[in-house]
Amino acid sequence: MAYDPHNLSALSYANGFTLWHYRTDDMPADVDNVGYFNDAAKMLREGDFIFVNAGIGTAPTHGVFIVLSNSGGVVDVSNLTSFGAVNAD
Repeated sequence: MAYDPHNLSALSYANGFTLWHYRTDDMPADVDNVGYFNDAAKMLREGDFIFVNAGIGTAPTHGVFIVLSNSGGVVDVSNLTSFGAVNAD
């Protein structure tokens, strides 16, 4: 699949930092590929956090990506840092 601009929302911003939320059916390994967020390059800045709900409908995964670079319209994010990956009950 591909980046969907309708699923990226700004949650909060201050001092040159924005906290985003993104929801997608794509798997985290696809979302963290260089260029996935290129269509959002004008909005994303280095250091921004993107909370993500990925793999919706197949293997839901939740966590955060950090925008590592955004140069010449090419956006690169970190690998996903997962939240709630373990449920012991």
